[in-house]
Amino acid sequence: MIMPIKKHLPPISLPIIFFAVMILIGTVFLHLPISISMGELSWVDALFTATSATCVTGLILVDTGTYFTGFGQAVILCLIQLGGLGIMTFSGLFFYLLHRRVSLTDHIAVGKSLLHDPAFRLGKFLIRIVLWTFVIETIGAICIYILSQKGFTPYSAVFHAISAYCNAGFSLNKESLVGWQGNLWINFIFMALIILGGIGFSVLVELQTVIKGKVTAPKNNIRPLSWYSHVVLTTSAALILGGWLCIYLAESTGFSRSLPQPTALLSALFQSVTCRTAGFNTLDIGQMTNVSLLIMMLLMFIGGAPGSCAGGVKVTTFRALIAFVVAQIKGQKQAVVKKFAIGNESMSNALILLVFAGLIIFSSALLLNITEGGNLPHPLARGLFTDVLFEVVSAFGTVGLSTGLTPKLSVPGKIIITVLMFIGRLGPIVLLSAVQSFQRKKLFEWPEQNMLIG
Repeated sequence: MIMPIKKHLPPISLPIIFFAVMILIGTVFLHLPISISMGELSWVDALFTATSATCVTGLILVDTGTYFTGFGQAVILCLIQLGGLGIMTFSGLFFYLLHRRVSLTDHIAVGKSLLHDPAFRLGKFLIRIVLWTFVIETIGAICIYILSQKGFTPYSAVFHAISAYCNAGFSLNKESLVGWQGNLWINFIFMALIILGGIGFSVLVELQTVIKGKVTAPKNNIRPLSWYSHVVLTTSAALILGGWLCIYLAESTGFSRSLPQPTALLSALFQSVTCRTAGFNTLDIGQMTNVSLLIMMLLMFIGGAPGSCAGGVKVTTFRALIAFVVAQIKGQKQAVVKKFAIGNESMSNALILLVFAGLIIFSSALLLNITEGGNLPHPLARGLFTDVLFEVVSAFGTVGLSTGLTPKLSVPGKIIITVLMFIGRLGPIVLLSAVQSFQRKKLFEWPEQNMLIG
């Protein structure tokens, strides 16, 4: 008699299954007539929209505020919220396990770590994530409604607050936030929500502990931020400020030179922040200079912090690669960041992630160039390459910004972007976990040979 074998799914499959199921459910609901206020939505378009919402990307084929009914908008909002909470939960758990050097692919080890580690309580962990999310989004919605002077309805304020904190970029306004480009308070609230949603749950908790300690016991010695949180915050700030300056200078020669200086400065700052995977815009992306688009593509590719709603290869990867390059130039063996050397395993993961992300973007751009204009000579397809590359990086980084190509995509093009959004949302987690599962210590070394490089 053959005994049945109980098969266990590896933990790394859980986020894939979660997001896939949510996308399929969302696709069915968005395809229903009750979700659509005009015409009909094809299955491909419904799948694209559901994927964009669940993966908190923000790329849209139709105007969310007019094409979908209140029910359809509610479905999109639920997908955004569940997608944001889902990625924060899974990323947070994986970060916790990696921090303790637990293999993500060994479900037995993971189970023991979660169940027997007295410092970790899964229920408390999930409750804290939900509570933090609810508090930040509620405060954001109230501020948006009050400071907009009734420019946002209560429902619209809630929708945009959730979309901003989850870094989704979905808007009920046809032109996103272009109508608010000169409103300092509205820009500030949206930027605050985007940044809070993009720095990671663990950093938020540390910030709360430090701020609470300084308020309740200002004279006591408060434990400073951890090395990791310090790296995330300083790198994020440097990218935002650097992007702000570059975009402002690039646009000062473009169409936005006609804007008043305060508005031009504010708009450049907002675009630098939103490129961290939020997807809102206060400028017409399709009218920006190529220099601005290149800077924005770099910011979108980097993205936000691990364990956050943001996508991209993450700011920690970028900081590690910068440290690696500096170390190689100086002839040093260790890549040092803030008086700590980055471990070999982390450095290897950063390099592997960079290579795979580059290959994914190159392959997607190649396929999209074929589907969207592969039969056209270069003079007739001039400018298409930039639009395609921007679209691909935006989808991979789960940003949602577009030069206007999204609604014009062919059916194969929509499928490519849909797959790319899914890969971009889960790719880094899956890739690093898969790489970790193949890593084995060898008891021998191969003989070395020098190779001519360059």
